[in-house]
Amino acid sequence: MALTFKKIEQAYDAIKDSTIRTPVVKATRLSLHLGIDLYLKLENLQHTNAFKARGALNKLLSLTDEQRKAGVIACSAGNHAQGVAYHATRLGVPSTIVMPNGTPFNKIQRTEDFGAKVVLHGSNFDESVQFTMDMAKEKGFTFIHPFDDEFVAAGQGTLGLELMEQKPDIDAVIVPIGGGGLIAGVAMAVKGVKPEIEVIGAQAEMYDAVKAAQEHRAGPTGGATLAEGIAVKAPSKANMKIIDKYVDWIDSASEAEIEGAVFDLLSAEKLVVEGAPGAGLAVLKKNLKKFKGKKVCLIVCGGNIDSRLLSTLILRGLVRDGRITRLVFEIDDTPGQLSDIARLIGESGANVVEVIHQRMMQSVSLKKAELEVVIEARDKYHVKDIIKTLKDKGFKVRANIEV
Repeated sequence: MALTFKKIEQAYDAIKDSTIRTPVVKATRLSLHLGIDLYLKLENLQHTNAFKARGALNKLLSLTDEQRKAGVIACSAGNHAQGVAYHATRLGVPSTIVMPNGTPFNKIQRTEDFGAKVVLHGSNFDESVQFTMDMAKEKGFTFIHPFDDEFVAAGQGTLGLELMEQKPDIDAVIVPIGGGGLIAGVAMAVKGVKPEIEVIGAQAEMYDAVKAAQEHRAGPTGGATLAEGIAVKAPSKANMKIIDKYVDWIDSASEAEIEGAVFDLLSAEKLVVEGAPGAGLAVLKKNLKKFKGKKVCLIVCGGNIDSRLLSTLILRGLVRDGRITRLVFEIDDTPGQLSDIARLIGESGANVVEVIHQRMMQSVSLKKAELEVVIEARDKYHVKDIIKTLKDKGFKVRANIEV
C-alpha cells in the first residue's frame, strides 16, 4: 500500500474533530526585514506543540480493537513520542515510548505526563528503532513508526489541506525534512489541490540525507544538532519516492544558521520554536532571491525546545546582535577609573550589567589592572559609538565582538 491524496483526505475527515486547526499568520516583521511576503503555519500550537499529533492520531484510529487492547510502542526523540502518548491515553490505548539517551528532559517529562511509559535506549533514533521493533514483537505491541507509515504520513499531510483552505494563494511552502513523513504528506496534499505550488525541503547540514541521495553522494555523518527533531540519517524509501516526485528542491542549513533563525522567530515574531522550523527559515534566508515576489509559507512544525537551551540561545543571540557586549579595559590601577567608565557608558545610553575587576590573574603590568564590563546596548552600532567615546576619553578598550 502507498500514500495517496485520497488517503490524506480520509485522514483529514478522521482527525479534524480531535486536532487543532492551527492558524496561518503573516510574519509581519520578518517579511519587512527579508523583503518577501512570508506566512507561518503554526503547528507549534498543535496538541503537544508539534505536527506529529496528526499522524499519531490517524494511525491510532486505524488500529483494530485487539491492537488497541495490546497497546502501542513508538521510537522518537520527542515530538512523535508526545503525539502518540497524548492520543493513545485519550483513546484508552496503553503506550510505550523508546527515546534515545540524551533526549531533552522536558520531552521525556511531557511524554510521561501524557501517560506513556518511557524507555531510554541508544544515542539516536537509528540506534533506538531496532530495539523498539524487537520490543514490539516480544510484547505484542503495534509499532507506530514516526515517518515510515502511510497512515502517519497521511495524518501529517492534513496540515497541507488546511493550509490550502486557509491561504489558497500561497505560491511556495517550505517544509523541514527528517524522515520525510511531513514533507511527503504536505507535498502530495498541496499539489493535489494546487499543482503549480512550489514545495521546498529544508534539512540540517549534519542530517542532509535526502539532499545527499539526490546529489548521489555519501550520506550524512550526523552529530549534535539543535534540530534534533529532524536528525534522521535515512528517510524511508516510500517517502523518498514522493519527495522525488513532488518536492521542487531541497537545501540545508548549518548549525549557526539554524540557531540564528530560531532567534529571529523569537525576537521578531515572538514565537518559541525548536530547531526544525529554524532550519526552514534558515534555508529561506539563504535563497531569498528565489522567493522575491512570491507568497511563501513556512511550516513551523514544532515548539518543543528545552528551556535551558532556549535561554542560552537567547543570550547568544543578544551577543551576536551587540545588545549584550563585553568590553575589556586596560586601566591604571588608581581610584576613580571604574566610576569614570561607568559614567561614560551611562551617558551614552547603555546599561552596565556586570563588572569584573582583576589585579592578580592578568598579563598587564603591575601598576595596571584589567577591567571587564558587560553592557546592554541597542545594537552593534551603538556599541561602536560607545567604544569611540571611551577611546576619545583616553581609555584603552576592546569589545568581544566585531563592531
